[in-house]
Amino acid sequence: MNQSVEMTVNGSPVAADLEPRRLLADFLREDLSLYGTHLGCEHGVCGACTVLVDGEPVRSCLMLAVQAGGCEVRTVESLAASGSLHPLQQAFRSHHALQCGFCTAGFLMTSLYLIESGVDLSDETAVREALAGNLCRCTGYQNIIDAVMDAATAMGRAG
Repeated sequence: MNQSVEMTVNGSPVAADLEPRRLLADFLREDLSLYGTHLGCEHGVCGACTVLVDGEPVRSCLMLAVQAGGCEVRTVESLAASGSLHPLQQAFRSHHALQCGFCTAGFLMTSLYLIESGVDLSDETAVREALAGNLCRCTGYQNIIDAVMDAATAMGRAG
């Protein structure tokens, strides 16, 4: 039996009748056409499906959509809502912090959480540790670290 769910996704109210076992990632991608949330490992290990739920990073491949009922969900699509790149996206672009791009949405959302939460991002080691739950097979991570530190500075959130 389906369950009625209401949540806010990228600032817009959403209501749906969903199977209780439907994953948040599948709901975002298949029902809301928010394809920036990528499914990689589907075990919560790679971080490609990371979204923010009530401001906290969540692996959407492990969370049921009904669990997000009443919550504010932000996906990578929320970053460039104004039509121009978010400072974090611009930093990734400037630092060539992506190659194939599959993991990028997860890195962006995890990085946004780090920057907005006030974590000290002036130390490269701290940034590395904070992003350790996101995997990338292409970049070697250094450019990602540099981009996050640069974006934190640009957003007035470094140190």
